[in-house]
Amino acid sequence: MIRYDLAGRTALVTGGASGIGLALVTQLARNGAKVAINHLADDPRGPEQVARLCGEGLDVIGAPGDVGDAEDCVRMVEQAVADLGRLDFLANNAGTPGSRTAIPSKDLHRITEELWDTLLQVNLIGVFRCTKAAAGALKASGGAVVNTASIAGLNSPGSSMAYGATKAGVISLTKNLARALSPEVRVNAVAPGAVDSSWMIEWTNEQRASSIDKALLRRRCTTDDLAEVMLFLLAGAAMVTGQTITVDGGLTLSG
Repeated sequence: MIRYDLAGRTALVTGGASGIGLALVTQLARNGAKVAINHLADDPRGPEQVARLCGEGLDVIGAPGDVGDAEDCVRMVEQAVADLGRLDFLANNAGTPGSRTAIPSKDLHRITEELWDTLLQVNLIGVFRCTKAAAGALKASGGAVVNTASIAGLNSPGSSMAYGATKAGVISLTKNLARALSPEVRVNAVAPGAVDSSWMIEWTNEQRASSIDKALLRRRCTTDDLAEVMLFLLAGAAMVTGQTITVDGGLTLSG
């Protein structure tokens, strides 16, 4: 659905080859923006999605790089800006749970130094790196940033306490980046609830059913549900900055 006239506008979406990121790439492109899909260099989904979307007549390019690597992240952002010609929108969506299965809070032995390092580098510091590297281009265009946080950063268990801590950090960082880049650039975030996507955590059928039963709207979020709100925060919401919008169907409001 076309909601905004984004002809001549550009966007970089990290983690854009699957899930929420791909849904946002698609919505941005269908509204007329030229979009760079960031993905890991060895992830075949990146080139596959670029080819598929270009085949639909959309203006999409690849932007391979690792947001968890300081040098590669900066290189990727700078190359994407050069390839796009300018940068209006940045979506810091790349993230990882660092584990294939959820880690209960009491299983402290599973929260390793390696897990912490991976989650911090990708989920939190990666958001800062990308935004810092893109700041000049975003200020020049009067652009906007949207970050993917999580209800795990808002007193929800999430996949692990370490994951939740990084997402709480994203919520705090969003406020401070909004201060840092004002008045030219708006910075906001979304906090997804239970989402049906290609996420790496392997939830059981019981866990999925529970998330539906507890949600006031009685369903799990789709990636398009999240992308719709992210698109609004980027292309609309002219007086909204420093905010985190919870998109969970009322899951966090259940008793």
